[in-house]
Amino acid sequence: MKKLAILVLSIICLYTSYAQETKLSPYFKVGNSSENINTLADQIKTQLQFKEFEIIGDYQPESNPNLKVICFTRSDLNELCLKSKDRGALASVIKVGLVKKGDNIDISLLNPDYMFCAYLQNYETDKNKFTSITNDVKNALSSIGSEFSKFGGEVKIPALKKYHYKMMMPYFKDPVELNEFASFEEGLELIRKNLKAETGNTKLIYEQIFPDKKTAVFGIGLHDAEDGEKHFLPIIGEDHIAAMPYDIILQGNQVTMLHGKYRFALYWPELTMGTFMKIMSTPGDVEDFMENITK
Repeated sequence: MKKLAILVLSIICLYTSYAQETKLSPYFKVGNSSENINTLADQIKTQLQFKEFEIIGDYQPESNPNLKVICFTRSDLNELCLKSKDRGALASVIKVGLVKKGDNIDISLLNPDYMFCAYLQNYETDKNKFTSITNDVKNALSSIGSEFSKFGGEVKIPALKKYHYKMMMPYFKDPVELNEFASFEEGLELIRKNLKAETGNTKLIYEQIFPDKKTAVFGIGLHDAEDGEKHFLPIIGEDHIAAMPYDIILQGNQVTMLHGKYRFALYWPELTMGTFMKIMSTPGDVEDFMENITK
């Protein structure tokens, strides 16, 4: 009996050590293609739909025809994300990025598990279900590309769960509060109205509305020529466009967004402080765009 207890304890210790050392990267390179970018996007959408994913939006970051992002979700993913009360619905949208370089297009996938681990309180308890979703995405894209090599940096799982870039920098739990409304319905109506008017050169890319949960997520393209995507993406790296578009979330009567100093660092973890200093104004600029949409 004593030997069995020691064996069990050893297994637990080994698993804990493995989990602590396991690293996740924010992206997978799926492969590359010489297809026309719009034709390739249509092929990707078709393959995702075969696995019952719903395409909820696509766009060209920077309004650049050589860049494209495809946004998709699925009902089981929505249900799992909504279990995390603290802005969990932000993880309900997965993205594929296309970047044309010369005659070829690089195809990238935002690593679902990286996002799930960073955002969701129930990542460990529902890990098998999340892993199944990630595998379904990979299987859907396998006819497009089979490389699935990691890129964009690495973060250990324990650090990713409580990610922040540097001391005194914000965490996931430190959102920017954009506005408070009399009701969820009032907030939803106003945000939709402003996005329809493309206030501040913004563009609605997707929306996820969960009326019974009083929750709505909006993916928003930032097309302002001076302070939007055209300014900051070329500096920090267009290969990471599967992190776009930026999103806001309405829960109950309050609308918030993840702080730019958290979100940009999370999806560009390899960047030096020197590079981040070149977009020093961007977190504030994004906040201004989103405030204009929500007021």
